[in-house]
Amino acid sequence: IMSIFAEVPQAPPVAVFKLTADFREDTNAQKVNLGVGAYRTDDCLPWVLPVVKKVEQMIVEDNSLNHEYLPILGLPELRSAASKVALGDDSPAIKDGRVGAVQALGGTGALRIGAEFLRRWYNGTNNTATPVYVSAPTWENHNAVFSDAGFKDIRPYHYWDGEKKGLDVTGIMDDLENAPEHSIFVLHACAHNPTGTDPTPDEWKTISEVMKRRKLFVFFDSAYQGFASGSLDKDAWAIRYFVSEGFELLCAQSFSKNFGLYNERVGNLTVVAQDKDNLARVLSQMEKIVRTTWSNPPSQGARIVAITLNNPDLFIEWKGNVKTMADRVLLMRDQLKAKLIALGTPGTWDHITQQIGMFSFTGLNPKQVQYMIKEKHVYLMASGRINMCGLTSKNIDYVAESIHETVSKVQ
Repeated sequence: IMSIFAEVPQAPPVAVFKLTADFREDTNAQKVNLGVGAYRTDDCLPWVLPVVKKVEQMIVEDNSLNHEYLPILGLPELRSAASKVALGDDSPAIKDGRVGAVQALGGTGALRIGAEFLRRWYNGTNNTATPVYVSAPTWENHNAVFSDAGFKDIRPYHYWDGEKKGLDVTGIMDDLENAPEHSIFVLHACAHNPTGTDPTPDEWKTISEVMKRRKLFVFFDSAYQGFASGSLDKDAWAIRYFVSEGFELLCAQSFSKNFGLYNERVGNLTVVAQDKDNLARVLSQMEKIVRTTWSNPPSQGARIVAITLNNPDLFIEWKGNVKTMADRVLLMRDQLKAKLIALGTPGTWDHITQQIGMFSFTGLNPKQVQYMIKEKHVYLMASGRINMCGLTSKNIDYVAESIHETVSKVQ
């Protein structure tokens, strides 16, 4: 008897998980994994933030807590505090009561709820044909999230200039000018994944001006606030500027990286509307979407983040923990660039320190990536992206020498 699932095709593995599986099977003692998408200490171990440990203990000892359902839109204390982190304590939009939020299952869940809402209700009641623009390159899940939400026209916009190893400002502006009105643009708030290259404040201002004039919709993805520069305010500059310019927008927030809560799936979708009435109607529709998606969200990670953000002392401690992670990444950038220059590695390597955040676009081509993996046992994404947290004081010399050998031998 043939299985009813006999015609189901095998889906290809997710690239980063395939890379990790290959790394685990590698028996070479010198192997290095620069593909992992999470923070690592200098001992190449996961780090549970001290403030998280402290708050977890507080939760254990709080006998008033229980396991009742949260509201459909999530823990109110998390939603309000998370939006304040993104928009600032003194945000006029928050004071005007036109900011709301939905607790989501990580940044991915926030993107999906936002995408579902836009497909149903943005610019009419059927937006499957509305163009959605994602940067070239972008985090691979962006395409899939919007596609699975029902959008049929997902387009790349110019972003990375491979020749100069930096931002393709002219390409971005051309695409903004030529996009159909009401197109949706997914913008990385800071620490662009995978390039680590962000627009300057002046470039953001120009992007904002064009988007406002062309009636384009802004959907920010903020996965690394505080983790990029070490400053929550600096990393939220673009979001706050767009809000100050009067945009109605969505902002997907993730607390996986800046709290180290990868498996707790703590996310937030901040909604900035024109007024209170519009906000209420938007949230009512998002509540319907959540009800048939995960019904209501989990509490443990949400409580950890909410307690931390709402307690002044814990908030200060958290900012210190985040800066510890950001500073380690910056140190690894400085050291890798210095070692490549000292080795006389062909090419320019200024982009290593010009980029920010966890990831770096090395500029290595696919052939060079394969050489790094097969011959040097240094694992990185096919795009040439590396996680700077995979570098440590123990392996950085080997990685620099491996890059030098690869660039010298393989064109």
